[in-house]
Amino acid sequence: MAEAEAMQLKEEGNQHFQLQDYKAATKSYSQALKLTKDKALLATLYRNRAACGLKTESYVQAASDASRAIDINSSDIKALYRRCQALEHLGKLDQAFKDVQRCATLEPQNQSFQETLRRLNTSIQEKLRVQFSTDSRVQTMFEILLDRNSEADKLEKAANNLIVLSREEAGAERIFQNNGVALLMQLLDTKRPELMLAAVRTLSGVCSSHRARATATLHAVRIDRICSLMAVESEEMSLAVCNLLQGIIDALSGEDKQEHRGKEEALVLDSKKDLKQITNHLLDMLVSKKVSGQGRDQALNLLNKNVPRKDLAIHDNSRTIYVVDNGLRKILKVVGQVPDLPSCLPLTDNTRMLASILINKLYDDLRCDPERDHFRKICEEHITGTFDPQDMDKNVIAIQTVSGILQGPFDLGNQLLGLKGVMEMMVALCGSERETDQLVAVEALIHASTKLSRATFIITNGVSLLKEIYKTTKNEKIKIRALVGLCKLGSAGGTDYALRQFAEGSTEKLAKQCRKWLCNASIDTRTRKWAVEGLAYLTLDADVKDDFVQDIPALQAMFELAKASTPDKTILYSVATTLVNCTNSYDVKEVIELVQLAKFSKQHVPEEHPKDKKDFVDMRVKRLLKAGVTSALVCMVKADNAILTDQTKELLARVFLALCDNPKDRGTIVAQGGGKALIPLALEGTDVGKVKAAHALAKIAAVSNPDIAFPGERVYEVVRPLVSLLNTQRDGLQNYEALLGLTNLSGRSDKLRKKIFKEKALPDIENYMFENHDQLRQAATECMCNMVVNKEVQERFLADGNDRLKLVVLLCGEDDDKLQNAAAGALAMLTAAHKKLCFKMTEVTTQWLEILQRLCLHDRLSVQHRGLVIAYNLLAADAELAKKLVESELLEILTVVGKQEPDEKRAAVVQTARECLIKCMDYGFIKPVS
Repeated sequence: MAEAEAMQLKEEGNQHFQLQDYKAATKSYSQALKLTKDKALLATLYRNRAACGLKTESYVQAASDASRAIDINSSDIKALYRRCQALEHLGKLDQAFKDVQRCATLEPQNQSFQETLRRLNTSIQEKLRVQFSTDSRVQTMFEILLDRNSEADKLEKAANNLIVLSREEAGAERIFQNNGVALLMQLLDTKRPELMLAAVRTLSGVCSSHRARATATLHAVRIDRICSLMAVESEEMSLAVCNLLQGIIDALSGEDKQEHRGKEEALVLDSKKDLKQITNHLLDMLVSKKVSGQGRDQALNLLNKNVPRKDLAIHDNSRTIYVVDNGLRKILKVVGQVPDLPSCLPLTDNTRMLASILINKLYDDLRCDPERDHFRKICEEHITGTFDPQDMDKNVIAIQTVSGILQGPFDLGNQLLGLKGVMEMMVALCGSERETDQLVAVEALIHASTKLSRATFIITNGVSLLKEIYKTTKNEKIKIRALVGLCKLGSAGGTDYALRQFAEGSTEKLAKQCRKWLCNASIDTRTRKWAVEGLAYLTLDADVKDDFVQDIPALQAMFELAKASTPDKTILYSVATTLVNCTNSYDVKEVIELVQLAKFSKQHVPEEHPKDKKDFVDMRVKRLLKAGVTSALVCMVKADNAILTDQTKELLARVFLALCDNPKDRGTIVAQGGGKALIPLALEGTDVGKVKAAHALAKIAAVSNPDIAFPGERVYEVVRPLVSLLNTQRDGLQNYEALLGLTNLSGRSDKLRKKIFKEKALPDIENYMFENHDQLRQAATECMCNMVVNKEVQERFLADGNDRLKLVVLLCGEDDDKLQNAAAGALAMLTAAHKKLCFKMTEVTTQWLEILQRLCLHDRLSVQHRGLVIAYNLLAADAELAKKLVESELLEILTVVGKQEPDEKRAAVVQTARECLIKCMDYGFIKPVS
């Protein structure tokens, strides 16, 4: 009875629907649904009620009813289409698209389905375009950031998205045009560190490489506010603001190398005033007590990077002159800060060193003696004006200033040491009862003894003083510095075994004490740093370095100091120097000529220590690798650029090169990240450092799997340093190992071959193929063998009027097996790639056929196989050319080789010879014999 009633209600509902009374129809279908359990009827009722929902715009109900019908019958095409229509009205376009796609699959000819499919596809694309358009994304991010009710996670995500958007030109422009700078200033006012940081980083993106936006941003935010943000205690914020200011400076000065045209150029006529204003604020930051140590460091970094000329060929050094006149006294004040005095400004461990570097750069940037005299007079007036017989603090500051200058322009520091009262004051401070005075005086003495001539003066005047302090003081900080002073004086003869300043065994005792302090974790880091500095001098002595590398705890303590999250500049330099000494990777001038004459005339001749011979050096390298030196070097390379100076980079490159000397050790170096760490050293730093790092890279690239040694995109960065070694100014070993490295890389992928070609390496590789040196010629030919797979390289061989193919053919006729193998490989690939080169081969030299026959008869199977491949390529190229080959002795050679039994080793050779014979049969030149 219930099922019959349900059927009756369904019919009533259909009648109401036809009369467009959709409410009545819905009511009938709903009543029927309660009475039946028949699945087919249920599906029909839900589908019909969904149609009513569409008519009454009850889209949620319509989608729900259609889904219930589909649950019963997944191929119910009407229900699928009705759900598609409902979902489209609800804005769920992707789900609607899936439903109509299913409908179109079930009924491909249905025009209605096809039309809906096209319409939905267009709507989805438009929605995505709007959703992801830069305008919309920028607007969405700002709405989230400025909404006080936004959740923390949502805020952080929006802030980070804004940073990413600002790094794209379109995003930066939209942020700027949408009043973004004002909105970002509101974020700065929130005082919430993560939002303020995001605002600063976004402003960096807005200003980057755009002079007009940078100028507008600078004026809107104001330089005083930017500097106040950089002055905060947070290292992360200081660094972010420093990057923002650097971006503004680059944009204003044109250092970003962007070409400004049209409106962009017209908007900003002159930025010199803004740049001068920035410089003035940075100089004011140096002497402000409100500025944190981090902020002061970043101000010094910006001055270091932007004031002195980057290229001395540029005549204009007006920025340096301006800073000398208006800021040198401020920089000298920073250099003269004594941390233990109450008047000291907030500092970090690097602040004074950064100021010394700035003084050095400014002094080096001066062009003439009057400019240098003016600079010196300002320094003299500052120091002598500080001396005060009634105030010992001022005297300590004066000596600290001299000490700081000695770490910068040493010649200027030497002149200042000659000022009346300076040396006397240093001696007087050494005898002071105040430990602060002693600390400053001892450090000044250490810095004053950098040159042998100056050290000789101090040896006669200061050694007894330092010894006395060392023996009497109970303060470890002073004791260790006095010891370093003695270390420095003890090593004044360098590596010269005969020029020892102290008695036999004294340097070993000093080194033992340094190692003891180094391993003492209870002593503060700054003081332990001095122990490393002592070792940097003492390890010039071979006995000392040999003992040191056997002291694993001392080595690892030194590595830990170098790996610290914020190592000080001098620690990195001292550790690098110590490692250079231990690996003997410093430059040694060979003293060969006129040695006997020099001895006869009683001139001094440097002597090598017995423990500086190669066997001892190799053993020290092994011990350093075992102690984990590679991971320490990798950490040092990652240090901030302000800390990792070009000189330190050069030292690290020297150490890496020494470690890579033995091919067996290169796997260990790669496994610990040495390959990746060498890339930045090969691209930045001193010329010597870049060459040493490139050579180390070549050693690794020659024997390692590039995918492991230089994972991902890094492998493409290795190409340029290797190509730079293909230079007549480099020595033969560097040329050879660079060619081996490039051979290995060019065998990996065509993308790498394109990169090598793009770096213009081909002419150099070709030059080395002409080289008289057998190994260089072989290495270059092997590299070319891999490179000829590349289409652009093949085009160079195809070009008219060159002898490249002739050279390869002639190299195939050389006596050296390895050279023949490489040349035959190149020729096989070239003749396989282009028929034109098959003809060209027969024209470049009259000896071509004789050379080919020699290859096909070669004792070495790999050479013979390549020769047979070349023969096959010539046979396949043209019938006339094949006829010429068949008429020669080559046919007999092919027949003899083809008749051999193809054992495992000879299979490829015999098979290729048989393919050549089959080709001859195809032409009808020879006939098969049963």
